[in-house]
Amino acid sequence: MLVQRLGAPSDFDPLLERIRNARIVMIGEATHGTYDYYRLREQLSRRLIAELGFSFVAVEGDWPDCERVHRSVTAAPDGLADPRIALERFERWPTWMWANAEVARFARWLRAWNSERPEDRRAGFHGLDVYSLWESMQAIFDYLGEEDPTSLEAAQEAYRCFEPYGRRLEEYGDNSRFVSARCEEEVVRLLTRTREQAAADGPDRFSAWQNAEVVAGAERYYRAMVGGGVESWNVRDVHMADTLDRLLDLHGPDARGIVWAHNTHVGDARATDMANAGMTNIGQLARERHGTDDVVLVGFGSYRGTTVAAPRWGSPAEATVVPPARPGSVERRLHELMPDRAVLVFGGPDQPGWVTDQLDHRAIGVVYDPSFESWGNYVPTRLGERYDAFVWCDETTALHPLPALAAPGEMETYPAGV
Repeated sequence: MLVQRLGAPSDFDPLLERIRNARIVMIGEATHGTYDYYRLREQLSRRLIAELGFSFVAVEGDWPDCERVHRSVTAAPDGLADPRIALERFERWPTWMWANAEVARFARWLRAWNSERPEDRRAGFHGLDVYSLWESMQAIFDYLGEEDPTSLEAAQEAYRCFEPYGRRLEEYGDNSRFVSARCEEEVVRLLTRTREQAAADGPDRFSAWQNAEVVAGAERYYRAMVGGGVESWNVRDVHMADTLDRLLDLHGPDARGIVWAHNTHVGDARATDMANAGMTNIGQLARERHGTDDVVLVGFGSYRGTTVAAPRWGSPAEATVVPPARPGSVERRLHELMPDRAVLVFGGPDQPGWVTDQLDHRAIGVVYDPSFESWGNYVPTRLGERYDAFVWCDETTALHPLPALAAPGEMETYPAGV
């Protein structure tokens, strides 16, 4: 194991050496609301794009919202001149996950970087998630209305299945137990037609196809969510892994991708108690599909500080104190052993017990109550198996949300909002 104190972007050199030939790098976060994680992830991603030629960043966000950011950072003809404006248009709660000053700074840098490169060599910004059923459906209508009006009927039939539930898609999940499979069949029909239309080259056709995949994934997600348990989590992460693979194909045979998502998605589920519950995640799926040499998983963690979170689902975000990590946790051990900031690159025969043994590892979602620290918010983890590297910040501060308009978001699965 190699430990490098972090003070400047150049201190990521040992990690870049580990990444050198990898095709996929997943960079995590222990919370969705911590400035330090976003800032360090930005610094690392800039180097991956500028020095190693990575092709895109794919985030734990909705495809339509991130498509507006993508068109801005790639200076597409219909793209906004300032990607911050695209981020401020995020509406789904919790908006602060991506509509924040830290992501805006990275997006502005990416637009400036891309402006000096040919169109086919510009780095993209994409969303992996499954929640945007209505937004994706509208995007399909817009596309088919211009490109293939004869296929509008399939889209309209799929729309009519969901229309009775309005934005209350949890009710669709409840009712799906008692009604026929017609909605599922119409969504599959829509997906097939859109996929056929998207067979030709072109970003607009690909985006329509991806929106159809979102509609299909969302339909499966809401049906699975009713049953509880792990199925809805797995539907979501398989959708994100499939989207990542489609993006690699889109960007070409030499494409290399960066993923930004919570540790709970990035770190290999097989090295946690998630595996005992039958859960998978995108880190595990990427290793299984692409091999461990082509995938580098990077986790994040801290001992104490502040973060942006909400006390309950859908309520306004606020800066919240993260108390010192509990005894026996990964974070408490690193607090005792490490510098204030460090990057750890795992590997080699002589790794310490706290790397190979199972210890509690903190995970904070968009809903957070510090009083639960004594019994919740931790995932039993074998750190050196879950990640290839780990970025440590002893004390952290909350990030800076943009003034986006928040609409109620869809309920996420275990843990609370990750």
